[in-house]
Amino acid sequence: MATVTRVTKIIHHSAIDPSSIFTSCFRNSLVFVCYLVLVLSSNISPSFGLFDENRGSDLYPEILRDEVVARLHQLGGVSDGDGYLERTFMSPAAVRAGNLIREWMEDAGLRTWVDSLGNVHGRVEGRNASAEALLMGSHLDTVVDAGKFDGSLGIISVLAALKVLNINGKLGELSRPVEVIAFSDEEGVRFQSTFLGSAAVAGILPVSALKITDKSDLTIQDALKKNSIEITEENLLHLKYDPKSVWGYVEIHIEQGPVLEWVGFPLAVVKGIAGQTRLKVTMRGSQGHAGTVPMSMRHDPMAAAAEAIVLLESLCKHPQDFLSFDGHCKSFSMESLSTSLVCTVGEISTWPSASNVIPGQHDADAVICDSELSSKLKSATYIGLKRMTGAAIQDEIPVVMSGAGHDAMALSHLTKVGMLFVRCRGGISHSPEEHVLDDDVWASGLAILAFIETQM
Repeated sequence: MATVTRVTKIIHHSAIDPSSIFTSCFRNSLVFVCYLVLVLSSNISPSFGLFDENRGSDLYPEILRDEVVARLHQLGGVSDGDGYLERTFMSPAAVRAGNLIREWMEDAGLRTWVDSLGNVHGRVEGRNASAEALLMGSHLDTVVDAGKFDGSLGIISVLAALKVLNINGKLGELSRPVEVIAFSDEEGVRFQSTFLGSAAVAGILPVSALKITDKSDLTIQDALKKNSIEITEENLLHLKYDPKSVWGYVEIHIEQGPVLEWVGFPLAVVKGIAGQTRLKVTMRGSQGHAGTVPMSMRHDPMAAAAEAIVLLESLCKHPQDFLSFDGHCKSFSMESLSTSLVCTVGEISTWPSASNVIPGQHDADAVICDSELSSKLKSATYIGLKRMTGAAIQDEIPVVMSGAGHDAMALSHLTKVGMLFVRCRGGISHSPEEHVLDDDVWASGLAILAFIETQM
């Protein structure tokens, strides 16, 4: 039997680029807010019942669990890093990952293509090709030194559910088209601009974004061209989906927080996604030298690092102190005996309204998930877990807020969105320690299958 392990120690993993530090303000408080919302708004018992070992083959464990887990590990081995996982926008590993995902899409019976921004699409038309389509998916890119589940689970689990329908001869019985999209960039690591892939599909990616450069001075347009994808202003605009052609977007994602472990439940419906502001902070400093600071009063570089941390903490707690009233950046300095630090905070800009895109900046409004999609996801979760346990689920399905950003934020500008969270060990994400239990992977697959079956 699978067991539920409670983790009381939460480990936060982060990687700091010494030249450019990105700070998501209020991150720690969001976890606590999620927990309060959960406790105050639902009737969740402290643990979820053990799974029944006598599960039949009609639950498709070989596809929804074993194959999904194997593919997650396989995709996790596709990396640009030596000994760690890294896939950034249109890197060699990202292209290989896209090709692999395309093979899995075809294995599920989908028609596939790659668009002008590197997004990988797989689609089945169902009984009515002209009906509004259900979009599903997540991102194929990763952070540096990443885990294997972030983004990838939301692609592979959906493909597994569609593969089950295809094997059973039911894929063509869908009442509307279903399209799975593996977005080329959500993390924003290479070009320091998040949601490139989903923003293009939603029609909120400005043309100026094509000229953003990476550390090697290659533009997004150059990176695409190196991979034989010609992107112009005209075909970027053509990437936008007609809102009238889309019924909704659903994303499955690891929770990236500890709430589901706290309550002992494998899945949760997401009520909304918290708004986010990321500011690019560039620091320049110098250590005091002879003639400026007496030798007895000098501090070592560790003192400078400590002062920088204090400065960044202050920035997170009081970002308004570092911005002028019109939202533009301003410089400030912090003088000390050991160092002279000058810190510049980047101007805030948002994809929907930005005429000039500035790398390293990200500002996204909060998103409320659609009540109809959330209701259907909750019902599908009940059905999936009942199939696993062989008994009715007495616990209330958790409903939580997301503190992290997701492609659903960009897609909300196109259509209604819904999300399903999957429990991850210790709430750890963006780290090699990121982990999801095999049975939780299976639970998510059964819930997705039940959700897609509502479209029959």
